[in-house]
Amino acid sequence: MRGAAGKPAFLVGIDLGTTNTVVAYADANDAQAGIQLFAIEQLVAPGEVGARPLLPSLRYHPAAGELAAGDLQLPWPQQDVAGVESAVLGALARQLGAQVPGRLVSSAKSWLSHANVDRQAPILPWGADSDVAKVSPVAASASYLAYVRAAWNHRFPGSPLEDQELVLTIPASFDEGARALTLASARMAGLPTLRLVEEPQAAFYDYLQRRRATLRADLADTRRILVCDVGGGTTDFSLIDVGFDDDGEPQLTRSSVGNHLILGGDNMDLALAHLVETRMAAGNEGGMKLSAARLSQLMERCRAAKELLLSHDAPESATVTLLGAGSRLIGGSRSADVTREEVAAMVVDGFFPKVELTETAKKGRAGIVEFGLPYAQDAAITRHLASFLQQHQGALPDTLLLNGGVFRADALARRLAETLAHWRGAPLTILHNDNPDVAVARGAVAYALARRGQAPRIGGGSPRSYFLVLGEAGKDNRAVCILPRGSASGEEIRLTERLFALRLGRPVRFHLATSLAEAGTPPQLGEIVDLDAGEYLRLPPLASVLQAESGDKREITVQLATVMTEVGTLEVHCVAEADASQRWLLEFQLRAGKEEQGDDEAQAVSPRIKEAVEKIERIFGGKAQKVEIKEVRQLRQHLERGLGGRESWETPLLRQLFDALMLRARGRRRSAEHERVWLNLAGYCLRPGYGDALDPWRMEQLWAMFDAGAQHHKVNQVCAEWWTLWRRVTGGLNSEQQLRLLDDFAFNLQADAAQRGSRPVTLVGGSDDDMLRLGASLERIPGAYKAEVGAWLLQRLDKANKKGEAADTNTLWALARVGARQPFHGSAHEVVDSATVADWLAVLLALDWKKTEPAAFAAAHLARMTGDRSRDIGDELRANVLTRLKAVGAPVLWQAMVSEVTQLDEAVTRRMLGEALPPGLKLIG
Repeated sequence: MRGAAGKPAFLVGIDLGTTNTVVAYADANDAQAGIQLFAIEQLVAPGEVGARPLLPSLRYHPAAGELAAGDLQLPWPQQDVAGVESAVLGALARQLGAQVPGRLVSSAKSWLSHANVDRQAPILPWGADSDVAKVSPVAASASYLAYVRAAWNHRFPGSPLEDQELVLTIPASFDEGARALTLASARMAGLPTLRLVEEPQAAFYDYLQRRRATLRADLADTRRILVCDVGGGTTDFSLIDVGFDDDGEPQLTRSSVGNHLILGGDNMDLALAHLVETRMAAGNEGGMKLSAARLSQLMERCRAAKELLLSHDAPESATVTLLGAGSRLIGGSRSADVTREEVAAMVVDGFFPKVELTETAKKGRAGIVEFGLPYAQDAAITRHLASFLQQHQGALPDTLLLNGGVFRADALARRLAETLAHWRGAPLTILHNDNPDVAVARGAVAYALARRGQAPRIGGGSPRSYFLVLGEAGKDNRAVCILPRGSASGEEIRLTERLFALRLGRPVRFHLATSLAEAGTPPQLGEIVDLDAGEYLRLPPLASVLQAESGDKREITVQLATVMTEVGTLEVHCVAEADASQRWLLEFQLRAGKEEQGDDEAQAVSPRIKEAVEKIERIFGGKAQKVEIKEVRQLRQHLERGLGGRESWETPLLRQLFDALMLRARGRRRSAEHERVWLNLAGYCLRPGYGDALDPWRMEQLWAMFDAGAQHHKVNQVCAEWWTLWRRVTGGLNSEQQLRLLDDFAFNLQADAAQRGSRPVTLVGGSDDDMLRLGASLERIPGAYKAEVGAWLLQRLDKANKKGEAADTNTLWALARVGARQPFHGSAHEVVDSATVADWLAVLLALDWKKTEPAAFAAAHLARMTGDRSRDIGDELRANVLTRLKAVGAPVLWQAMVSEVTQLDEAVTRRMLGEALPPGLKLIG
């Protein structure tokens, strides 16, 4: 039920935090009622419900029979939107997670911004055993919101949460992808209509609301405010400029926001856990390295110790105890003491060191990876702040507002204020934040009040400028501004000076970039900028298929229209020039990917592409042409004469050739040679199945051919090329499609004579070598299935050994690919478990690496260090592999792969993939 005339009864702010979820609200029809916190009923002990202002953003997935039904009874019927039976959320989840390792889902919010995993796949708890139910980061976030909704609706049955005016907070640095996934979580929770506001802004809105009566006096000497928000998982910086109108009232404008940093209280807890782990291991013969699950458990214990030792009137020291597992729960426990001074020094000097304003934060790909999350490489928040202020030039801030639970520690607040005062040569004004844990939720309500004109409002519009990458040959560093910084929310801006000719029914894509640092006047609409001359971030590509009624395929002229929505997300439409009512929404492509490349459209395509397409048309085109089989066989050589050696063909050219082949796919049926050549070229031109914004669409077209199989399936060369094509493009196939390939893989290897006799004609046969290379490329199948593929590979090695034959090079290569610790296109949660890989390494260590160099290559990849304990092998085994690599004089990079987190070079990447990537396409991982 809503209020009078269908209006909401309440304004509700939700802080969906990494550590805690907090809800605040106000009467929508009484501006004087004030903002209140919503006490969230939750399980605080088995069978005991209590109301708390903070709902820990945690899920615990109990084992079957671990908890009785009565232990989980809530005042309302609760069904987990993530689909896990008996899941525990909130305070009891934290309690149980500290006792039992490997069953606690934490930091879901940090995962939403981690683009190198599939954020909609069930991957959490990270590194948990196979018998533990898993959920996606999106579903975990949705479950906290759904829990809040159920608790609210129980207390206010006449005013359901979904009918209220809702504001959800997000980090200011969340990109468009993370914002879209946050909205997806809200929809999954049954909250389809809400607005987003950035957390630093919300914290400042809370201050404005609390001090509204004295605001003019409080800000009289203020010209620029820094809001520093250090939460459990992220750090955000925002600058707010202060001016005054003719009446002396403050006018507030948010002028700058910082980059996304996965850096916060979790990192501090992790650093303390490493210290405690070292102390616990000191009295242990051979040391003691905890599993990922046990380290997560220790982090929870260290978090409690940190908060105790940094609190007011803290004790001199605290004891951290890690309970044993199973029957050794008590006897197997270990403890270590940490002192107040140690914790203060570690957190203050480690995360807030004294630095100069000229220092910059360390950058690089090889940041800390724990529990699968790529934490910021540089843990010094003060250094990140110095970099932020250098990027956003102008007067240094004279006023500081701190937010986030870590600033309950006076030492941290003092250190940050002292650092800023040192930089500007004068003390700062510190704005009082009475409760950092709840300020963001209260501020979200204050923002809703400000939108109604009932509270001070911060101006500023879009926090960043957005640009369309032009893609002119030789000018791939140029972009045109399509939404200037400061553009008002809800105001559509159309780029009228650039027109695009697009064909209906065909996919279209655009590449956008956003500014990370802008000083002075923002660029104007239509202004050209040099992307190499400043700090810009390439966004996920925008792509769509412009559908029209009745199969219309005509070409139309469109303009781009851009708006920063009232919800707080970027929206881009193609608008027909002739009829503005014809509009097509372009959507960000959010599928996880690891490619890093320049803009495809911006790279020059060979001017001889027309001749190449004509050659393809001659062989595969619809019009019958007298073509000798020899000419079909030589198509590749003919293409290379005009375009250069195929190894030099870059991604844009390759995709144009693929598109030409795909349009003429029927022509492959003319003969076995036609089909063989078509399959070979199509796979080569679409490899590795991703890397271009339209590759998902291309893969859909290609996959539609799979069920029909090969036309000339009795010809061995055609069958071999069929499987080569699918092996080359596996990176563009989803889990379900790769599992379909796995079915054919299994049939070709395991079927007996009778089964082969009844083989469906659409199931293409394949040799053991074909299947070996295919099976090794299926990175998106579950790790348990990969382990089965690995077992088959080990059988091949064993057979060769019993015959006195040398180990097969291809088998060892496939074992390296199947058991790799760092996949190329798959998600890290799908790797083979480290215990199984350890068994495989034992087999490899028994081989003579001097005689069988591929065994050393395979071992290096199986032992490759990722920094993620759930994937890495044990230290003793790692040392053994490293010793053997050094003894046989293995390449330095192979040794480095085992001893530290590093990147593969081009030669190793080519060997692992089986061939080179298209020039300009790089895989990072």
